[in-house]
Amino acid sequence: MKRVLGIAGWSGSGKTTLVTALIPALLARGLTVSTLKHAHHNFDVDKPGKDSYEHRTAGATEVLVSSANRWALMHENRDGGEATLDDLIARMSPVDLILVEGWKTGTHPKIEVYRPSVGKPPLYPDSDSVVAVASDAPLPDFTGPVLDINDIETVTDFIVGWRSAEAA
Repeated sequence: MKRVLGIAGWSGSGKTTLVTALIPALLARGLTVSTLKHAHHNFDVDKPGKDSYEHRTAGATEVLVSSANRWALMHENRDGGEATLDDLIARMSPVDLILVEGWKTGTHPKIEVYRPSVGKPPLYPDSDSVVAVASDAPLPDFTGPVLDINDIETVTDFIVGWRSAEAA
């Protein structure tokens, strides 16, 4: 999983804000980037009344919707349980880097987004997979790189360097 890097942290810590800032910065460095977002709740990307919604609710396991601009594949787990991160990554097209938002307990390498103001404990003391922390506070007890969450270029530099080291 050398091309996968998680962006993990508690709700409200700024994961999505960081990911949406990192994507154009990484693209500007010549990387192709895809994202994979984990949701802890029931979510729906389809709307009642649309044909694809009707197909899915009628029992189709997968519904693929396509147009000239994009395509989307919806897969119903039914009673199969949640797909693993590896299974989902295997379904994705090859890119230079997949940023995984969420999956904070996964074993893949990740940058933890940590803000003390959120009021939750950091993940890094209990996780060997945190390779760096992006924060708005100093973390003297973390032995890895602590990146200023508000300095996107520094976080991007870290990711590009980390990716190069992982690929070697």
